[in-house]
Amino acid sequence: MKPILFHSSSFAYLAQNLLGTGTLEAGECEQKTFPDGERYHRILSPVDDRDVVICGGTTDDRETLEIFDMACAIVQLGARSLTLALPYFGYSTMERAVKPGEIVKAKTRALLFSSVPRTARGNRILLVDLHTEGLPYYFESGIRAVHLYAKPLIMQAARDLGGNDFVLASTDAGRAKWIESLALDLHVPAAFVYKRRVSGNETQVTGVNAEVNGRHVIIYDDMIRTGGSIIEAAKAYRAAGAVKVSVITTHGLFTGNGLERLRQSGVVDKIIATDTHPNAPALAGDFLEVRSVGELLAEKLMSR
Repeated sequence: MKPILFHSSSFAYLAQNLLGTGTLEAGECEQKTFPDGERYHRILSPVDDRDVVICGGTTDDRETLEIFDMACAIVQLGARSLTLALPYFGYSTMERAVKPGEIVKAKTRALLFSSVPRTARGNRILLVDLHTEGLPYYFESGIRAVHLYAKPLIMQAARDLGGNDFVLASTDAGRAKWIESLALDLHVPAAFVYKRRVSGNETQVTGVNAEVNGRHVIIYDDMIRTGGSIIEAAKAYRAAGAVKVSVITTHGLFTGNGLERLRQSGVVDKIIATDTHPNAPALAGDFLEVRSVGELLAEKLMSR
């Protein structure tokens, strides 16, 4: 019997992609909102002794609590196993405290999902391209955190954009090791920009470490929010002689009119993002191409 799939409000599109793989069965959940804004949910599909998957992401607190509420209810209704497929874990960049008193949201949200009651066969959570490798260890109480890498999608996107003749680049030296590893697998040169901090919220590019003159540069960054770092890096690569700059990202948030800012910058030719965050599919077009992580998730969902 196929696992039964439910989804949070903003992730219906990804649930459809998962169902399209033929490996899951659609679950029904009644939802409505009361006049005071409180939300009502009712699990309509029988889940007793079934393997259950909830697809969603922590895009905001409302979505996070919806996943948590559904998960608790499904366990109480007798699910045999529970998997939370959360390709976007929105607190992963706040994974450690730097200043006294800072709240490590990655840890508190991990504890929230760890508190979901345990099913007979256990609970697990699937996460994609986290900002830090250590975050899965924040989960407790027996929930098994699985960090999936969208590397196959990223590599295919790079090949589709640049063939075999491009330079794989990062937005700064902090991602250099990851970019070097990926470039080695792709058999292409790697590049990154050097930065110095001018003030608390401003950095300045001071140089590029590799020869990019006359080359197609493809920048990879795990997440794009406003696009500021991408634009700054793209300008540096253009100034160093790059004839074309494309961008690949796993998590395309494009907040604060970020996609339009990237388009209007004139230094980025094309962007490819995955569909881990609902903003990317909603903004897809000629400038932004979106590819699904559905197959990646489905493959893992069929194994325990």
